[in-house]
Amino acid sequence: MSSVTGSDNLESRLKPLWLRAQSGDELAYRQSLALIAARLRGYLKRRLSGLPDEVEDLVQETLLALHLQRGTYDPTLPVSAWAVAIARHKLVDLWRRRGRRDDLHDALDDVDEQLLAAEPDDGGAKRDLAALLKSLPESQRQAIVLTKLEGLSVAEAALQSGASESAIKVQVHRGLKRLAALVRRDGSDHAGTEGRRE
Repeated sequence: MSSVTGSDNLESRLKPLWLRAQSGDELAYRQSLALIAARLRGYLKRRLSGLPDEVEDLVQETLLALHLQRGTYDPTLPVSAWAVAIARHKLVDLWRRRGRRDDLHDALDDVDEQLLAAEPDDGGAKRDLAALLKSLPESQRQAIVLTKLEGLSVAEAALQSGASESAIKVQVHRGLKRLAALVRRDGSDHAGTEGRRE
């Protein structure tokens, strides 16, 4: 019962902020991302207790995905459930990359799969992602493209790029942190221009 109350309390604070962010309010955008990040850390820490180093990477990946998919958000749905649904997909992707399909059967929060349905993108998210990736150093951009977009394992990315596995991990981590900072910094510009679809 307390977790439901906590979830309701989060949503009551988060949704008004997110709706204001969708209208271009930069402060509301930063505040909503902070609330979402805290919720995601709790969600992912419980599921990645054996892989604590992956938690922050997945939080940053999910925040980036939220930024890129913000135009698909349906205002009739809870923001926290939408964010967790995206995080769940990122978690599943991680297990697939790691070859840990058995862990997909762990109990996950009840999330309506309908929340995961996104309307076809008009290309704006791809343009956003391309612009964000261009701002990264080549080594970080390549590591993220190979592991996060093309779905290669760290070992495969290392072979393809000629870098060591540890270098790939470091570049992905640094690149995701830099992307998250860029998304937060530019939040008002993006939230105002593409925030709402009618």
